[in-house]
Amino acid sequence: MMASTAVLGEKGPSFENLRGVDGKNYSLSSFDDKQILVFVFMGNGCPTCKATEERLIAIQKDYSESGVQVVLVNSNNASISPPDSIEDMTKRARQNRYTFPYLKDEGATLARDFGARTTPHAFILDKDRRLRYVGRVDNARQKQLVTINDVRNALDELMRGGEVRMKETDSFGCSIVW
Repeated sequence: MMASTAVLGEKGPSFENLRGVDGKNYSLSSFDDKQILVFVFMGNGCPTCKATEERLIAIQKDYSESGVQVVLVNSNNASISPPDSIEDMTKRARQNRYTFPYLKDEGATLARDFGARTTPHAFILDKDRRLRYVGRVDNARQKQLVTINDVRNALDELMRGGEVRMKETDSFGCSIVW
C-alpha cells in the first residue's frame, strides 16, 4: 500500500537520517539555509538518469548563488537493483563530480512520501518548503532534443517571486525498484 503523497501547494515531506555518499546523515533541516530545494529521485542504472546528470550539475552550478540546492535521492532497492547500492552511488558521485548531496533512501520511504514513481522524478520545494513543482527535469532524454527546461523554468519563476505556471508534468525514465 502506498503512503499518502505530497500535494502541490502544501508542505513537502520531512525526513531524517538519510545517508549521503559523503558519509553524512541528512534531514530536511540540513538544508535550512537554502531558499529552494530540488529533489530528484535517481537510479544509477537508468539511461534517462545518466543522460540527465550533466544537466542537474549545470542547474546546481547556475542556481547555487541564488540559494537553490539540488538533492539527488536513490530509493531503489539495491538487492534487486545492485547498481543502486550506497557503494555504487558513491562511485558514481565521485566519477561524475557531483556538487550536491546524493542520498540513499533505504526502504523508499521518502519516495513514497513524495509520490515519486520514476527516475528521474523532480520535486521542488520553496523557502516555506511547500511543494511547487512535480515532474520531469526537462522534456527529452537527449540533451540536443530538449526544448522545454521544466525545472529551470520553475526555478526562474520562483526566484522572481511568482507562481510556477507549469506546476506538474509527467516524469519519464525507469520505474523505481521497490
